[in-house]
Amino acid sequence: MSSLNVRKDECQLDFLSLGSLVHRLDPGVVPFRKARTVNIHVSGGEYNVAAGLADCFGLQTGIATAMVNYGIGELVQNRVREMGVKPFYKWFEHDGVRGPNIATVYSDLGYGVRPPVVFYNRSNEAGALLKPGDFDWGEIFGAGVRWFHSGGIYAALSETTSELIIEAMQAAKKQGAITSFDLNYRPKLWAPIGGLDRAQGVFRRITEHVDVLLGNEEDLQLGLGIKGPDVAAESKLDTKVFFQMIDQVTEAFPNVKMVATTLREVVSSNQHKWGAVLWGDGEEVVSPVCELNVLDRIGGGDGFATGLIYGLITGRKLEEALRLGWAHGALLTTFPGDVTMAKLPEVEAFAKGGSARVQR
Repeated sequence: MSSLNVRKDECQLDFLSLGSLVHRLDPGVVPFRKARTVNIHVSGGEYNVAAGLADCFGLQTGIATAMVNYGIGELVQNRVREMGVKPFYKWFEHDGVRGPNIATVYSDLGYGVRPPVVFYNRSNEAGALLKPGDFDWGEIFGAGVRWFHSGGIYAALSETTSELIIEAMQAAKKQGAITSFDLNYRPKLWAPIGGLDRAQGVFRRITEHVDVLLGNEEDLQLGLGIKGPDVAAESKLDTKVFFQMIDQVTEAFPNVKMVATTLREVVSSNQHKWGAVLWGDGEEVVSPVCELNVLDRIGGGDGFATGLIYGLITGRKLEEALRLGWAHGALLTTFPGDVTMAKLPEVEAFAKGGSARVQR
């Protein structure tokens, strides 16, 4: 059992996330320049975790986000409802031409030696317009929330979204919620609002309020300005570099109780080697490594966070919590779209070493 002091009293929500909802257009294996049709997925790094915890793991979850009163907004609302996530919306009216908009993500699946290609239209995105004061955190957290989560992509959307995350983190800690943050450092997103220096300043301010930090060696080095060790990783699955950076993380941020990340070695678009690693309570925990036959890689990292957080909320041992994250992330790559289609017994069976034999 972990040292995280997860609330055991009656709470309105087991988990609440703050982030931006997007819709992803997916032409499958066809590149966009040749596409004729697309599938529409509703996504968002923070939302994906809330959706997975509700739909697969059966927890009571919510999302604080922006919503736009137009057709795409209605589509997104329906998907959020289907996944069982309770919305806390700040509403915006669409002017019929320019927005504000629900952001669009364009992402094909790639195939074999051809990698997936992802690009965005986040112009006049409603989620980026959110600012401190837009949500009544006292009321939301006052009803009881066990765990609060946000991420680095949302922090990078505008100069106000990072301040909103800090406001929410402070309110969460005041009411006794565990807090987590997925660093997800993306240089392109930070470039227009101050680049690496701005990102590090923001991330360091947020991390002062974080219990569980999600991020790989590059996120820790670039996002937080943590100096990397002299030793180089032998492969993407090598854990030495990650563990050697933990002392610096905890020295800079003694409030951080756990750090975790996925390990992924890409052989081709459809073949990955997949693992995960967790530092917590002074323990170094490493998952098994499995070979993935990937259908859709988008959302795998969020799937890992989902299973890990479920394990920690429910008081599992660190190794079991890590395996649940590793297993759920692996299964998520076998489904189309960004949110889970897995069932809890499937996750638990794979976490314990299950196979892909036919279930009869």
